Amino acid sequence: MEKQILTSEDISKIVNGFSPIDWVQLTLLANMPIENRLIPILNAQEFAMAALRGTFRNKFPDLSMSEINMKVLAYLTPVRMEKK
Repeated sequence: MEKQILTSEDISKIVNGFSPIDWVQLTLLANMPIENRLIPILNAQEFAMAALRGTFRNKFPDLSMSEINMKVLAYLTPVRMEKK
């Protein structure tokens, strides 16, 4: 597959689709300690994992919660382990 070079018009079309930057929010986040900036990230991760867990629970109703949790971890882990 060959890389495609984007024109300035292509880039403008992409950028115009983004929401405007909230400079006040960025300034507030930049001035917060790192531990406070991580809280929303961890909340988002927890939400995503719970949603995936619910999806797997519906898809595999016979599995235990431990088995569902292992499926979630396997899905979210980029390294694939060899199955025995």
